[in-house]
Amino acid sequence: MLTILGFAMIATFLVLIMMKKMSPIAALVLIPALFCVFVGKGANLGDYVIEGVGNLAPTAAMLMFAIVYFGLMIDVGLFDPIVRGILKFCKADPLRIVIGTAVLAAIVSLDGDGSTTFMITVSAMYPLYKRLKMSLVVMTGVAATANGVMNTLPWGGPTARAATALKLDAAEIFVPMIPALLVGLLFVFVLSYFLGLRERKRLGVLSLDDVLEQEKIVKDGEGAKQEAAEAVLVGAGASGNGKGGTAKTGGAAGSGTDADAADDSDDEYEDARLQGLDPNRPTLRPKLYWFNALLTVALLTAMIMELLPIPVLFLLGAALALTVNFPHIPDQKARLAAHADNVLNVSGMVFAAAVFTGVLQGTGMVDSMAKWIVDGIPSGMGPHMALVTGFLSLPLTYFMSNDGFYFGVLPVLAEAGAAHGVSPLEIARASLVGQPLHMSSPLVPAVYVLVGMARVEFGDHTKFVVKWAAITSLIILGAGILFGII
Repeated sequence: MLTILGFAMIATFLVLIMMKKMSPIAALVLIPALFCVFVGKGANLGDYVIEGVGNLAPTAAMLMFAIVYFGLMIDVGLFDPIVRGILKFCKADPLRIVIGTAVLAAIVSLDGDGSTTFMITVSAMYPLYKRLKMSLVVMTGVAATANGVMNTLPWGGPTARAATALKLDAAEIFVPMIPALLVGLLFVFVLSYFLGLRERKRLGVLSLDDVLEQEKIVKDGEGAKQEAAEAVLVGAGASGNGKGGTAKTGGAAGSGTDADAADDSDDEYEDARLQGLDPNRPTLRPKLYWFNALLTVALLTAMIMELLPIPVLFLLGAALALTVNFPHIPDQKARLAAHADNVLNVSGMVFAAAVFTGVLQGTGMVDSMAKWIVDGIPSGMGPHMALVTGFLSLPLTYFMSNDGFYFGVLPVLAEAGAAHGVSPLEIARASLVGQPLHMSSPLVPAVYVLVGMARVEFGDHTKFVVKWAAITSLIILGAGILFGII
């Protein structure tokens, strides 16, 4: 019964958000609460939620301060040279822009953190996608899939979890997998080429100057229309007789003011994002470039070496970067306010996801689902448990956390494989192939950074990316088998 309810809860969540019947935050909270009652454990909902929030609180803290830190680094121009090199290659060609998105996401993924990758990639590429009217789900899909392949780095998480769960050396798991992972990354670049080619056919190719000139014409036209409309309103007000006419005109103006203010607010936000790489922006700190570069390298090194917990490192790094780059209190407040929207959006999603994961784990649904899947493996597949593990890694790492899969399911699969002479190393390597799909799972906090910053509906992102990410995972699995790695 728990197995059925577990799959039903996940399916209900995915269907509702893909059909845009509920927002992700509302679905992450209300659906598990409802199913918790169905299971008959509604009285324990509070305990499950608190436990889930406690487990994800460090992640939420890490994301909050990581967004602030890397947001500041983008503000002060740390990544401008890398980004400008890629943008110079991209020009205003949709084909090159999509390929550039994949390359940038893969390069930045070397730090092992998905949230960092998405913040830098979206901040750099969003202006081009927006100005050229390109599909934003192409950007999020390509970035998520490229990051998913790179997420298998030993310091990225999954490899370390597999090594810990099976008591193996992470290097022995990862290094032999490099050829298969390179094939997967090559497929992402090929996919980017064809997606970019489709966008080029749809939009054509313009120079960036042409795009900016078109924007100027549109803005000038809108300004002329606004002036004409104001002239009409003034004329109508002057010719109105009595209080009735004046009141009517004033009411119309008043009702329009709130809407216009909201539109202006959105426009200002978009303008700020589209000028994110403006070489004349006031937040640049060229004299502090090497300080910021060394601080970032030190921060990432400390993170890889695990000198301190990651949330503490980003908290210290954000505080130091803010103090050194913006010593005046008003400037610090302005920078924090500039990134508050992303911080609130992402942290809200993480704490909402804590309800989902808390109920899944607290009610025993995850354990029941994993046991049902493992028990369903035919005994004749024993000698092929590495292949089975590779296939199972796709749905299991999508529908449950990496911790749940690697610490709960993988040891069982390894034990079943060992009974038929399959090496735990092969099982561990096969368990990594599902990561491209995992990085778009609703249980991964970083994906909310991606869709939030790109202003893409999570359901739209899911519908677009799942098929491509699944194919990427299967290609990695096939390459692993072909090269004799798995």
